[in-house]
Amino acid sequence: MSNSFKPMKTLSRGIIFLFLGIFSSCSSYKQATYFQDLSRVEPTKESVTNLSALKIQPDDVLGISVSSLNAEASAVFNFTSNINGVSESYGGYMVNPNGEIEMPLIGFIKASNLTTSQFKDAIRKRLIPYLKEPVVRVNVINFKVSVMGDVNQPGVFKAQNEKFTITDALTMAGDLNITAKRKIILIREVDQVREYIPIDLTSKNLFNSPYYYLKNNDIIYVEAGKAKYASIDQTYPKVGLLLSLISIAAFLLGR
Repeated sequence: MSNSFKPMKTLSRGIIFLFLGIFSSCSSYKQATYFQDLSRVEPTKESVTNLSALKIQPDDVLGISVSSLNAEASAVFNFTSNINGVSESYGGYMVNPNGEIEMPLIGFIKASNLTTSQFKDAIRKRLIPYLKEPVVRVNVINFKVSVMGDVNQPGVFKAQNEKFTITDALTMAGDLNITAKRKIILIREVDQVREYIPIDLTSKNLFNSPYYYLKNNDIIYVEAGKAKYASIDQTYPKVGLLLSLISIAAFLLGR
């Protein structure tokens, strides 16, 4: 009788392991899913209330374009050479540690903690004595974000506009690997203060976060989950066992 139960025990164990595997894979799938609290059945709408204008900070490089009814007079204010220690590759004005830039004729002008729109208006007012009907454009041309950790293509990415978001950066990095945790860390420095901000990608609240829109020089760190190292952890014991067997075989053959 005992022998007749062996196939049944084996079958039962197989079924149990099968269910465990299914539940385990379902759990892993859920953990890897973005915006888990977002409806997959009906459209969802909400107001955007967390968009804040980018503010200029020291070490930002500003692209400033000036035009007026007198093209030759305007050209004096457009950055065309390597002055003030600014690299030609940027072709712009670098904001100094005091939060200022220096422009021809008008001298130093405060830029730090102003939006590009506010700074544009400040420059235009200072240019009125020199130009007739000046038009000014300002943008941060060294706006970049770093993405590191468990993503397909970690790197430093240049923002295309001031509304650059966490999802933009992660998409440019090729998205998270399946082994990555969906809770990431945003590292930000403002006014010589560094913040480490946890961000939960599994919740749609990401889109309402005050940190959803990125700032210049932000760093996104994506931590790898345990599954990333599971195969590595399993490899070491196998290698150790193989080496032991080779040693025993060599010993026996040498006798």
